[in-house]
Amino acid sequence: MSRFLLILSIFIYTTTLNSQSKIQKDRDAINKMCGCFEIQFNFKETFQRIDDEEYVPSKEYRSFALELAIPIVNENKKISIQHLLIVGPPNNQSIIKHWRQDWVYQNQDLYTYDTANTWNYTQMSKKAVKGQWTQKVFQVDDSPRYEGSSTWVHVDGKSYWENTNYAPLPRREYSKRNDYNIMLRTNRHEITDSGWVHDQDNKKILKKEGEEIVLAEEKGLSPYKRVSSKKCAEALEWWTNNEEKWSSVRNEWGAVYNKKQSLTLNSSVNGKKLYEYLLFSNVYDEKEKHKELIESFILK
Repeated sequence: MSRFLLILSIFIYTTTLNSQSKIQKDRDAINKMCGCFEIQFNFKETFQRIDDEEYVPSKEYRSFALELAIPIVNENKKISIQHLLIVGPPNNQSIIKHWRQDWVYQNQDLYTYDTANTWNYTQMSKKAVKGQWTQKVFQVDDSPRYEGSSTWVHVDGKSYWENTNYAPLPRREYSKRNDYNIMLRTNRHEITDSGWVHDQDNKKILKKEGEEIVLAEEKGLSPYKRVSSKKCAEALEWWTNNEEKWSSVRNEWGAVYNKKQSLTLNSSVNGKKLYEYLLFSNVYDEKEKHKELIESFILK
C-alpha cells in the first residue's frame, strides 16, 4: 500500500470512529432525559417591547409536577420519548398523557409553525442537517407543535442542544391571550448531574401581513430532578394499558406527516378539541375511529 493510501485509510477510519463516538454521546444525552422526574415550571416576562400603555404583562407562572418520560422508540437514529404527568396525592393519583418529543438524526423533513394552526413543510438539504438532531415536539393528542434542527454540543463536561424556532402559543396562555399569535422559542436542553434542564428564552410576537411585532420577552426555566422510579409506577402501568391505542394514533399522524405537505388544522370540530375526543373518551380507541377523527381536523 502506498503512503498516500495508508494515510487516506487512517483518515477515513479515524473520521468514522469519531462520528460514531459523537452519535453515541448524542444518544446518551437524549436518553438521560428519560426516567421519573420532579419538575418545576417557571415563566416570567422580562421585557416589554412595545410602547403601549394598554399592554398587560402576563403574570408570573409557577407550577410543580411529577412526570415519567418513557423511551417508546430507541433506534440508532431515532429516539421517541413519551411524557406522562402524574397528579394528585400518592394514594389517589391520576395519569395524564402529556407531550411527546421525537429526536431524529440528520432529519431533512421539517414542519415549521406559521400562524393560525398552520405548519409549513420544508425539505432541508443533507448539508444543512449534517450531524444534527431534529427535536419534534407534539401535542398531547400527537398533533404537531414545533420542530427544530441543531447539533448536540459536548464540551467542558457539558452536554446541551439549543435551537430557535416558531411555535404556537403555550397551553398556559392560548386560552387567556389573543394579543399575540406566535412564539419564537429558544429552547436549550442541558443534561445535569441530577437530571436535565429545559431553559427557554421566548419572544411573544404578533404576526400580521408579513410583519412581526415583538410584544414581550419571557424567561422559562424547568429543571427536571430525577427521583425513584417507584414514584412513577402507576404512570408506567397506565402506559402499558394504553400503549396500543396511542401507537395506532401515532401511526395515523405519521401517515399525515409522510405526505410531506404543509398542514392546517381545525382548532375544534363540533365544539371540541381533538385532545378532548381522544383523551376523555374511549369512543375513538379503534383505529378506524381515530383515523376518521384525525382526518376531520385536517383542512389541508
